[in-house]
Amino acid sequence: MSLTVTDEAQTYLAELLANQSVDGIGIRIFITQPGTPYAETCIAYCKPGESQDTDIEMPLNGFTAYIEAASESFLEDALVDYAKDQMGGQLTIKAPNAKVPQIGEDSPLDAKINYYLQAEINPGLASHGGQVSLVEIAEDNIAILQFGGGCQGCGMADVTLKDGIERTLMEKIPELKGVRDVTDHSFRDNAYYR
Repeated sequence: MSLTVTDEAQTYLAELLANQSVDGIGIRIFITQPGTPYAETCIAYCKPGESQDTDIEMPLNGFTAYIEAASESFLEDALVDYAKDQMGGQLTIKAPNAKVPQIGEDSPLDAKINYYLQAEINPGLASHGGQVSLVEIAEDNIAILQFGGGCQGCGMADVTLKDGIERTLMEKIPELKGVRDVTDHSFRDNAYYR
């Protein structure tokens, strides 16, 4: 893995961790919504027992960094640095591959669907306070989706599903044969259109 944590960053992080008064505390590095335009690189405290079995351990000066396995490829060529300035200093994380989609023609169907839901469809639905998620893939490559937020109970959900979501997904993923909604739309409290 080519994630670099500079000596300055290691010194700064070691001081922060020492102030926590927790033996064996480290840091955990991960990316939320990796491979999408909304990816964010995060560093969090990681107390003993909080790391995941799949995390990759990276020994540093006086502490351990735990790299989330699902974020590893998105952290390729990432740099964690610390620079002093007039205000004290700033920790920076540069992860040039965090937003790069890692799906290709040979990616599993569910990975492709989830990528396009997060990268293209949900940002549009978010303006109405809604989102859609993949529940499962049925036989015949039909995506079973569930709406939430402002889309649950929305009077326009069928139009959004067929004219927006299904069309977009089928253009991007030729092997997908259709989508089906399993949302209980009788709950209308947060619906965007009633």
